[in-house]
Amino acid sequence: MLRYIQILLFALGALWMTQAANAQSGSDPGIGRWYEVELVNPGLADAPRNIDRSTPRSSLESFMFRADAEDWDGAAHMLDLSSVEPSKQAEVGPERAEQFATLLDRKIIIDWYDLRDRPDGVDARSADAPMAGEPRRSLLLWYVKLGDRPVPIRINRVKPAVGEPVWLVSQQTVKALPALAEAYGPTELEKMLPQPLRERAFWGLRWWEVVGFPLVLLVTGLVAYVTNQLMSRGLNRTHRDSPTSMLVALRAPITLAVTTLTLSLLTSKVFVFSGRIDTVLSPLIILGLVVAALWMIVNVADVILTRLVNFDDEKLSEMGEGMEQRRNIATRISALRRAVIVIVVLIGAGITISEASVMRSLGISLLASAGTATIILAYAGRNVLTNIMASLQIALNKSARIGDKLIFRGSYCTVERIHFTFVQLRIWTGKRLVVPVVDFVAEPFENWTMTDHFMIELIELRLSHRADVTPLREKYYELIEGMELVPDRDDSKGVYVTEHDVFGQTALFMVPCPDPNVAWTLACEMREELLKVARELDDGATAVFPEVTPAQST
Repeated sequence: MLRYIQILLFALGALWMTQAANAQSGSDPGIGRWYEVELVNPGLADAPRNIDRSTPRSSLESFMFRADAEDWDGAAHMLDLSSVEPSKQAEVGPERAEQFATLLDRKIIIDWYDLRDRPDGVDARSADAPMAGEPRRSLLLWYVKLGDRPVPIRINRVKPAVGEPVWLVSQQTVKALPALAEAYGPTELEKMLPQPLRERAFWGLRWWEVVGFPLVLLVTGLVAYVTNQLMSRGLNRTHRDSPTSMLVALRAPITLAVTTLTLSLLTSKVFVFSGRIDTVLSPLIILGLVVAALWMIVNVADVILTRLVNFDDEKLSEMGEGMEQRRNIATRISALRRAVIVIVVLIGAGITISEASVMRSLGISLLASAGTATIILAYAGRNVLTNIMASLQIALNKSARIGDKLIFRGSYCTVERIHFTFVQLRIWTGKRLVVPVVDFVAEPFENWTMTDHFMIELIELRLSHRADVTPLREKYYELIEGMELVPDRDDSKGVYVTEHDVFGQTALFMVPCPDPNVAWTLACEMREELLKVARELDDGATAVFPEVTPAQST
């Protein structure tokens, strides 16, 4: 019995302790919902009655109203000055408030639609956000780059020991304001401008920005023109050798790099523009530097490869010892170059997105729109991606190489270039045939240069039923023996009557050719001589050519 009483007392004690713990944890419902302090900015005077710090939006609005009125003492009440000694808060607070106002004006764009107007900062609009439905005690407004690191600009919910919680610019942000003000504050030139130019104009800009921004663009354009002209000196002598000229290869990327650096210096040392302009210029500057660097790498690599490997299709189409290997090397290096360009573009895009908040500057959440953007880009670029993969497929299976002789769509062509999205073919007449890579791979074609260069050209002559093929056969062997280029292959020579119908008989003459470069010419010469003999025989007593009307010939 005593044992049962002990168990009951133990259970009652455990239940009492659990209720006590629950009561203790529920005694302060604000745990995790705010940062607790003894006093909020004790070194400042009493906060004005007409400011509202109960929600993130109202706190920032109150700050901006005070900043527009240049009431820095009142604006300081929207900052968490816990890192400043109470005795110095009255002196330092207005200074920090002015610095934060300058930072807001020049480097930060507040998304008022995303900024909550609830005391708990809960995002009640979307259930997909990571913190949806959860009370917030800290909200990220922006990232401002300071040196090599981004500085988060936050607003925190702070609760004093006595009183309601309030939203203030975070203590960490306030500590970073002096360094940020030094980096992005007014330049010496701006301080020297007359007061009317520093007044507000329109769209949140000041008059000096309205005048200075076109001036900066004009100076940047002038620097770009001068740089291009200086880099162009002597190019008339090297234009003929531009594929192997390092000067020509470096001209465009260096011009872009100098132009971008000029714009960066003007917008950071001479004029520090407001956030509306800076959010567009900063990504463009980073993008310009990345593109210039990657462009220079690709161009320099092209020049080096062109000097090491000959990509001239006429020379590569020649037959002889080692030419097969040269065509393989040229095609593989061309494919490697395309693969490197794709990798370079991906690296450049990654650097640009990581270094500049392009999407956020445009008011778009990169993470939220990643899935949709991927689908849209994949659909829009599906043809391009398909062609790129097909061009790499050609290099791997060696179905066509630079310098190969082809019969494509009935035309005798030479492969000049295999690009990302198209294959450039040179027809024997000198015309260029540009074919999408996907179409080129999908259609069958004759490759006269693949594996064995020897080939047989066929000549067909339509003769009368009464025509004797023997004189033509004798002339054929006479011509074959007289041609120096014809290889000595008996099994590749001969004259055969392949078919006949009501209109006559068809005689087939085989012309062995050493390589595709001379096959067409040899066939044409042979056809001309055979027709000459046939005409002489036809002028005799026995007709050689069939007598048909134009309608019957079709």
